[in-house]
Parts: sequence; C-alpha cells; structure tokens
Amino acid sequence: MRTMIVAAAAAIAFPAIAQSPPPATIPPASVRAMAAGYKALTVCSALKTAEAAGGQRTLESVQANELVGVYPEIDAIVREVPADVSQNRVSVAWDGVMPARVALWSEQGGCRIMPVGWVGEETSPPASSPRTQTPFAVGAPDDAAALEPVFRRAAVGGFGDGSNTTALLVLRDGRLVSEWYAEGFGPDTPQRTWSVGKSIAGTLIGAAVQRGEVDVNAPAAISDWSREGDPRAVITVDQLMRMASGLTSDTAGNRTDGLYFGGVGIDEQATTWPLIATPGRLFRYANNDTLLAVLAIAPTFERHPPAELFRRLGMTHTWAETDWRGNYMLSSQVWTTARDLARFGQLYLDDGMVGGERILPEGWLGYVSAPTGPQPTGEQGYGATFWLMNTSNGVPADTISANGNRGQYVIIVPSRNIVIVRRGEDPTGKRFEPVAFTREVLAALD
Repeated sequence: MRTMIVAAAAAIAFPAIAQSPPPATIPPASVRAMAAGYKALTVCSALKTAEAAGGQRTLESVQANELVGVYPEIDAIVREVPADVSQNRVSVAWDGVMPARVALWSEQGGCRIMPVGWVGEETSPPASSPRTQTPFAVGAPDDAAALEPVFRRAAVGGFGDGSNTTALLVLRDGRLVSEWYAEGFGPDTPQRTWSVGKSIAGTLIGAAVQRGEVDVNAPAAISDWSREGDPRAVITVDQLMRMASGLTSDTAGNRTDGLYFGGVGIDEQATTWPLIATPGRLFRYANNDTLLAVLAIAPTFERHPPAELFRRLGMTHTWAETDWRGNYMLSSQVWTTARDLARFGQLYLDDGMVGGERILPEGWLGYVSAPTGPQPTGEQGYGATFWLMNTSNGVPADTISANGNRGQYVIIVPSRNIVIVRRGEDPTGKRFEPVAFTREVLAALD
C-alpha cells in the first residue's frame, strides 16, 4: 500500500515529467566531427570535380544522392549540418566552439579534408578551363537496342530493391555500345569510386613494376616497420594487394573513417596495426592493406604521379585525392566518370597496352586475376586488388571486377572483350547485384 501511495503522489506532483519522452541523446563530439568531415569532403569533391570536368552538380543533387543512406551513426547529422561552399573550399559547422570542418580544392589533386580544429586561409589559384575528353568510337546499333531492356531494369532497382543507379555503360571491342545516366548525372559527372580505387591502386603498382621500380614479391617498404625485430617487416606488396597481410583492424572491412573524413594522415595511422595472423595465411578485407601497398610505392609518385597514368589512358576526368599530408588515398578517394572507368577497364582487355605503348607488364591481367592468396567466402573470389567472378553461373570464369561501396562496379570480361560500368549511390543496406547484371548484359549481347 505504501508503494501505491508514493507512486500516486509522484504522478500528481510531477505529471509533465512522468508523461514526457526522455530528452534526445546528443551524439558525441567525435561522431559529429566525423559527420561534418564526411559532408565537407563529399560536397567539395562532387561540386568541384564536376565543374572542372565541364559538367555541373548542385548542392541539392548531392544532398539527394551522395548524402542519403550513409553510415547509420552519422546519417542524420550529415543531412542536418549546413555546408558553406566558396571558390576553393567547403566548410561545415558542427560545434558551437570548435572551428568548422574544412575541405580544400585544388585542380590538380581534387579535395582533401583538413584535420579537426584546422583554421587556415583559402588559396585562390588561377581558374583553369574544363578538361576535354576524347570520344569513344560507337558500337553497333543492334547491340544498343539489345541492352535497352537490361538498362531500363537496372535504372528502376531491378537488380536490387532500393538501389540507386546513376550511370550504366558498356564497351565492346573498344567501342561504346550504350550508356545511360540518371537525371542530374552525365558523361562529365565524376563520382567517388569508393573501393574501385583499390583496383586503380593495383594498376598504379603494375605500372611501377613495368618501369622496374617495384617488386611485388619483396617486403613492403614501410619505414615504421624497419626497426629490428618488427614481425611486420616481412609483409610483401603482393600480400597487401591480396588482403592477406595478417594485420588486424578495428572493424570488419576496416572503414578507416579517421583517415577518410577525420583528417588523420595515412602515415600516422595505417602503419600502426599489429599482426593477428601469419602474413599470407588469412584473407581479411581491409582498407589499410591497400593504403599500405600504395604507401610502399609512394617514392615513385614524385616522378610518376597517378595523374600521369590517367593522362596516358585518356582518363581526363579523374582525380586521385590525398590526405592533408599529401599521401594518396587510393583505397577509396578517387573521383571519376563512367567513361574514364571504361577506359581503365579497356587497359586490361588490351593487355596493358595503350597506343602501342606498354603501361602494365605483359600478363598483368593474369597476375591480378589469379586467386593465389587466401580466399574470401561468398560468390566472388579475390585476386590482387580485383574481385573474381570465377565461380559465378552464367558468367565467363575469366571475368574480374573492381567493386566499390554504394554500388560502384567495373566488370571486365576478357573472353568477350567487354567492359561493363555501373555507378550508383545505393543507400546502406540496399545492394545492387553485379553478377546478375553482368549475366543479363552478356546474354543480351550474345
């Protein structure tokens, strides 16, 4: 009875407290800072690369595509915090006391996110003319007609409920068979590659091998591992390319948010993880492995930066971004168009040759597509920075693909001399089905 009387008295004395919902939880400063960095860098890269490519994006388009359905812990914050866009920077306020998160643009290197708390002046380099692009030769009209129903299905979520396709393109025999773009996107609209950048990194490594500057079977030249007795010193570039370093990481997939959006330098963090397995024994997909492979060949970039490879391939609408300390973030942070990715794929169909000049070692396609390392579970195997469709029904066993978050795919079918590109902005949990799409594209072109 005593309990009942006390409870009743409390209800009478404090009716508002008893009936009101609990106050909303304010996300920690670290989460808010990361969300602001995500937005600053994404808005900067999307708007500025499109302008430099001769296209146009609006903030509203970026909000409706790149900035929805992101990581759950920052999704709501990303949508709410305001972005201030000026000539060469994007600022996003996230705290009443701390400075805004800032992403800076340069025409040569794209955008880079600055560290939390950074305050600096905006530089204003001379504006350059939009980059031009060499057109593709056009393929057979019958092939384009055959692909139309497949493209139409992909455009409305037919290969993944809730997926958001932004671009589709097919090359056959080096000719443009067909391409399609969602509203607000076009041939001159760069998008982030996400992990397709890993396959681009593998290609840059291949170019360094061709020049005689890198041996993939030698230990990776990471200075932080050079101390006597460091067990990581035996990890090879090949093992890093095959996600078989044996290094641990914070999360499955190793999201490395601090590097991508937090303003942390690659050389500050990626080199710090300890071993969890013998190198070469365990497949663990991790951004750090690619970042470390690129860091190991970084001395070659002084004479042969990524932009040189892009120029030689005709990828004029491609930007490889760096962290604020100048380290290339080639596990994810490349912005490029569907047509440039098609040129990238064609390089492999041409055995690493462009215009009679050898860019990649002879047989490099065989190297990146060989499942010689430990393999992942699931439908696709893994080579050296490329995924493999070597066990997928209805798809030739020699098919390889460069896969990226939010639905980025460059699918290379050597036996059919075909490159398939799909760009997307798929929200978290809404997955596009690349194997099914590839199967239908190839069947339509039979």
